[in-house]
Amino acid sequence: MKICMISLGCDKNLVDSEMMLGYLRREDVSLTDEQAEADVIIVNTCAFILDAKDESIQTMLSAAQYKEEGNLKALIMAGCMAERYKDEVLREIPEIDAVVGTSAYDKISAVLDRVLDGEKVTEFEDLSRLPAIGTETARVRTSLASYGYLKIAEGCDKHCTYCIIPSLRGGYRSYPMESLVREAERLAEDGIKELILVAQETTRYGMDLYGEKRLPELLRRLCRIDGIQWIRILYCYPEEITDELIEVMATEKKICHYLDLPIQHASDAVLKRMGRRTSRADLEAVIRKLRTAMPDIALRTTLISGFPGETEEDQESVLSFVEEMRFERLGVFTYSQEEDTPAAGFEGQVDEDIKAARRDEIMELQQAVSRENLQRKVGACLDVFVEGYLPEEDVYMGRTYMDAPDVDGYLFFPANGLELMSGSIVPVLVTEASEYDLKGVLYEDESAE
Repeated sequence: MKICMISLGCDKNLVDSEMMLGYLRREDVSLTDEQAEADVIIVNTCAFILDAKDESIQTMLSAAQYKEEGNLKALIMAGCMAERYKDEVLREIPEIDAVVGTSAYDKISAVLDRVLDGEKVTEFEDLSRLPAIGTETARVRTSLASYGYLKIAEGCDKHCTYCIIPSLRGGYRSYPMESLVREAERLAEDGIKELILVAQETTRYGMDLYGEKRLPELLRRLCRIDGIQWIRILYCYPEEITDELIEVMATEKKICHYLDLPIQHASDAVLKRMGRRTSRADLEAVIRKLRTAMPDIALRTTLISGFPGETEEDQESVLSFVEEMRFERLGVFTYSQEEDTPAAGFEGQVDEDIKAARRDEIMELQQAVSRENLQRKVGACLDVFVEGYLPEEDVYMGRTYMDAPDVDGYLFFPANGLELMSGSIVPVLVTEASEYDLKGVLYEDESAE
């Protein structure tokens, strides 16, 4: 029986997809990337914003055609779209055989058995439940990359007014530290060299289990795992960053001096309407503290343009903030009016063309900031995590500590006859910079001869 897993949305969803494949691993199962060959297609969906919902629906409809054109015997929808529209999915897309919620993905094997017996299945669990990791299954990685994601918690307690995640994923639940360490050890044994910590919010790790933030302790334990060379932390809410976390980042050599800070806006008025727990002054203070402790730190953030009630004055506040803070990496999304969120009913909804214009204005400014930031790296020698080889250009491409996979830039350097494996970490002398990428040459230390 051939199973095709399609994972949409974020890296946290990817972890869930790989865990599901672990539960499905058995003698009569093989994996395929070709939908036309699959007996079973599972789509792990996203429903965070409108574009994500559209992609999920189109992917399901595309997969459904293989019931007529291919070998498909079972079509399963899992993840956030399934959780959000559990009552509508089977009615609107009758080709779907099963719908599996976000807290029930560890039931996927039993769901498949029931579907193959001819049942239509809906499998949902209370969102306070935490699907097991680490002991019950061996995760099946879907990529040959030498980096991997470790999801340390599920859900969120923040309840920002624009966000549907607590309704789809439940409240914040940390995975036990021992399970996470075992999972990280398994990933290292599987060849992972860069471990990337993810959650809806990594910085509150442990509060629900231990009554205190335990991310620093978890990081220290992960740093002791043989084989792991880089550790990267994503999705750190600024108000939850502690001095202890900063100290661990600054002193543990394996931890990349990189943080993803999802701040969303810089106008105090908009931040308040968003339900955020920081002011512009708070954000500036945290950023100053991080850069004082780690002058080379690369900070990534995301912003939302066109939130309800946003004025031109608010937009100017964002522009001045971006100019002053000089983020190394920054992305902007236009506000998506999501049903069942408080912000969807706010007055002052902004026209789509204005949202887009404001997004483009911020990104144009950020391009200049990014170019200036990267230009200062010319002449520096940076360790580069090799990601692949481009034969048409005879160059290798890789990431520096400043670059998370799939969202940030690359550093390109000539192959010059070298045979480097993906996952190798090599020193590269930076020679050129553009808005988002770097070029360089492999560094040779003549003094070592």
